[in-house]
Amino acid sequence: MKKRLFLSSAILLIMQAGYSQVKYPIVDTGQNECYSNNKVIDMPEPGQDFYGQDGCIQGNQPKYKDNGDGTVTDLVTGLMWEKDMGEKLTFEEAKEKAEKLRTGGYDDWRVPTIKELYSLIQFTGRSMGERVITPYIDTNYFNQPIGDKSKGEREIDAQTWSSTIYKGKTMGGQTTVFGVNFVDGRIKGYPLKKRREENKMYFRMVRGNTEYGKNQLVDNGDGTVTDYATGLMWQKADDGNLYDWKQALAYADTLSLAGYSDWYLPNAKELESIVDYTRAPSVTDSPAISPLFECSKHELYDGVDGYAYYWSSTTHLDGPNPYKNAVYVCFGEAWGREPRTNEFCDVHGAGAQRSDPKSGSLSEYPRFFGPQKDMLCVFNAVRCVRKIK
Repeated sequence: MKKRLFLSSAILLIMQAGYSQVKYPIVDTGQNECYSNNKVIDMPEPGQDFYGQDGCIQGNQPKYKDNGDGTVTDLVTGLMWEKDMGEKLTFEEAKEKAEKLRTGGYDDWRVPTIKELYSLIQFTGRSMGERVITPYIDTNYFNQPIGDKSKGEREIDAQTWSSTIYKGKTMGGQTTVFGVNFVDGRIKGYPLKKRREENKMYFRMVRGNTEYGKNQLVDNGDGTVTDYATGLMWQKADDGNLYDWKQALAYADTLSLAGYSDWYLPNAKELESIVDYTRAPSVTDSPAISPLFECSKHELYDGVDGYAYYWSSTTHLDGPNPYKNAVYVCFGEAWGREPRTNEFCDVHGAGAQRSDPKSGSLSEYPRFFGPQKDMLCVFNAVRCVRKIK
């Protein structure tokens, strides 16, 4: 037995040595203020209410370089981006554009994956429902259009598509492509076709660091999983309970696991980093996360069992009171109601990122909101994280 344990430890050390370089650095959300359930607050101390939220824990701060040739380099991720996206394109038109693109003198442009694209989001943005106040991207470096009202669009109809196609189907059978809305701060799956015609979205091409977005996960055998690509250690399994946002922060702040007590509730971008977009419950019979992790199931609505949403520590500045919602990530279905039939279904895909009210009562929730009648839950699951040294 001792020999077997020694060999296991030796193998783990070899793997750790191979993963010593962080190839998937998570860019911080930019959120520096702290919030309660409904207002701005002073930064709380450990043990106080709302400690451990996004503004308390700083990561790799966004840093860009405008190269003066139509390109912008992200100095954290090593990715180079188009400064301007041009006109909306179909999915196939975008792939053709990437092959022909020579901006900056480079010929290796590609349509970004959803994880590459999400690296650009900043939760310093703010929206008011369908109206933009501040985009969720750094407009000092990137040109971000908004929807054209003269064409009947809403201001938020300026979504940016990725190359990541959802493995399942949404809204009763639609082929869906994941995109980031830098106008309202969400990841959603958008149908490839709209009214039997090819749908069109914006695309921001990328080049460089082809390792970005690829996890290097190791089960540590002690209830934790380390991602050596990001330098983050994760709680292997949630505890099977559902929490409102304040309770979720408190749970993370007091967690002791595997000899560590520096756990915290992950920010939106950290949490999205462990989504496995090759998986979908309807196709793989598993949540959109590596099978090294464990996700509990719950009765979500009217007898329907599924995977709960997972809280992040990031406040989503949206609506008349911009402080009352926090970001969550769906590893299971992103539930809502199909607009035409009112059918309860997966409307945005496993791997979507949306937001829920931070507080409320069990008698009030779940409820449904918006054009796709997104299911609002308030009580969500928690998976804690810590930074490895």
